[in-house]
Amino acid sequence: MLWLALAAVTALRLVVAWATPMAPDEAYYWVWSRALAAGYYDHPPMVALFIRAGTVLAGDGNLGVRLLAPVTAALGSVLLVRTGRLLAPGTQAGPWAAGLLNATLIMGVGATTMTPDTPLLLFWTATLWALAELQVSGRGKWWLVAGLAAGLALDSKYTAVLMAPAILAWLLWSPRMRPWLRRPHPYLGGWLALLIFTPVLWWNDLHGWISFAKQGGRAADWSPGRALQFLGELLGGQIGLATPLIAVLAAAGLGAAVRRARNHDAGWTLLACFTLIPLLVFVQHALGDRVQANWPAILFPSALLAAARLSGVWARLRPAAMGLGVVLTAVVWVQAAVAPLALPMMRDPTLLRLGGWEQWAAQIDAEAARQGAAFIVADNYGQAALLARLLPKGRVVLGLDERWPNFDLPRPRFPAGTNGLLVRSARRADTPESPAWSVITRLPMIARSRNAMVAEEFRLYRVTSAAPFFELAVMPRPKDLP
Repeated sequence: MLWLALAAVTALRLVVAWATPMAPDEAYYWVWSRALAAGYYDHPPMVALFIRAGTVLAGDGNLGVRLLAPVTAALGSVLLVRTGRLLAPGTQAGPWAAGLLNATLIMGVGATTMTPDTPLLLFWTATLWALAELQVSGRGKWWLVAGLAAGLALDSKYTAVLMAPAILAWLLWSPRMRPWLRRPHPYLGGWLALLIFTPVLWWNDLHGWISFAKQGGRAADWSPGRALQFLGELLGGQIGLATPLIAVLAAAGLGAAVRRARNHDAGWTLLACFTLIPLLVFVQHALGDRVQANWPAILFPSALLAAARLSGVWARLRPAAMGLGVVLTAVVWVQAAVAPLALPMMRDPTLLRLGGWEQWAAQIDAEAARQGAAFIVADNYGQAALLARLLPKGRVVLGLDERWPNFDLPRPRFPAGTNGLLVRSARRADTPESPAWSVITRLPMIARSRNAMVAEEFRLYRVTSAAPFFELAVMPRPKDLP
């Protein structure tokens, strides 16, 4: 029954991935896959490799870009079931943990879209599984498996570095595991993870450590005046993305894991460390800046494994929690794919991310034709990438952003005096200025909307090229454009 359900939900996710419009960030990661490198301005390269593999198998459409998301979600679920059977033999902790995780919006949305969190969650769960195998078997080879999974997690997203203090805390906290600190195996696993991560370090060294500076620069933020707001957003985001009842179960699981870890149980300690250590880091970050709702997704495999081991009222809550999660996920899927409800953006997060992009691109294409524009340029990286996917063949799409010089993408070669169309979100109140343009003329605004609900307004400008400019890049185009 478990495997049939997992196969069915994976097939359904593939359909949703094909039918749901693409978000700008996903289009941006697709550009990465067309300019493969050992690192990027924002993240390590694993998401680009996942998309490249998917598009080789299924083309440049939505399904190709997202193909591996449902597949890796299924594989991660299998690993979670196995981990539960290792840590709680003779119980249904593994299947319940996998079922609860799959019923969250975090997984429901994440398994039908492609972002760096997609491979991160897989390899984070794989590391947890390898450490559970180590604890049960006592065989040192599992340190190498854990090192392999941890290295691939680091190649997915820098958040994976939080595994290091979690594993160290597990070894120090659990008397049963402490002898490993005097053996070579954990250190060999750590060196293997570092070796796998070395290409990302090499790329950053060649690019002035720009990626580390961007992500690591957030760590020292401190804003006590807004700390309560950010902490409230962190809590609310997790309740929303986990769904309320599953969030309650996850909190109960963490509390139980911490209590049982006091008795030096290695299994409970592993779950406590893999949940509590990252959670404390996210809470610390919320004292100075906003924690994006998707960041704490890594907490849920271990927290829900702990919750699935509980009995009494918590066990009786599990079916209702899973049912509510499935219903909420289905509602989001339907609204994202076909939008039957006309809801304002404050009540419909799918409108902000996914709504109206094709009509938006059609308006831009029509205005470019009226202006005789030789190119269309956007100064938002996600919107430039999305225009490259949505505009008809023959349109030259440029990106203007500090990110693009770090990509192996062609540079435009228009002579001075060439006219183009600049697209800019109306949320940016400043006047566009760039050495790339000699003349900038404002044109009428356009809106991106769905079901008559406006998601965002844009200003259009006719621009005249002045000279080649380093921050401009020519966007790749899908191979199967009409």
